[in-house]
Amino acid sequence: MPVFDSHSREQLRQTYADAWRKHLAHSVLTPLEAMITDVIGAHPEYQGIVSDTDAAVAFEPSISSGAENPFLHMGLHLAVRDQVSIDRPPGVRELHRLLQARHGDLHGAEHALMEALGETLWQAQRTGRTPDEGYYLALARRHLEASDGH
Repeated sequence: MPVFDSHSREQLRQTYADAWRKHLAHSVLTPLEAMITDVIGAHPEYQGIVSDTDAAVAFEPSISSGAENPFLHMGLHLAVRDQVSIDRPPGVRELHRLLQARHGDLHGAEHALMEALGETLWQAQRTGRTPDEGYYLALARRHLEASDGH
C-alpha cells in the first residue's frame, strides 16, 4: 500500500497497535484503520502482540523457531485486499472471487493469494527483478485448480 511506503518498520507496527487500541476503545477509525483492525480481528493469535505497543514495536521474528512474523502476515492480507480493491494486477479480483467460492470464505481466498504473492516477491528478490504479475496470477490460478479437487 503506497500509504506505508514512507513508514519505518516501527512506525508500521505502531500503526497496527494504535488502530487496535482505537478499535478496542470503540473510537472512530479511519478507513485504513478499519481495514487493519478487520485483519487483526481475523487473527486472534496476533491480538496480544498488537495490544502491547512496546512489544509490537520491539518484536523480532525468530528465524530459528520457524514462527511466522505476524506483521508480515497481516501486511500480506492488507496488500491482497488493496490489490483486489483496484484489480491490480488485472484479473486478481476475479481470481479472488473464484478462490473465495472454492474456499467458502474470504480468509481462505486471501491466504491462497498471499501464498502466491509471497512466492512472487521471493522470486523477485532472489533474481533482483520487478515482481512478475503474470507469475503471481499463474500461481494463484494453480491454487484455484488445486482446490478444485477439494
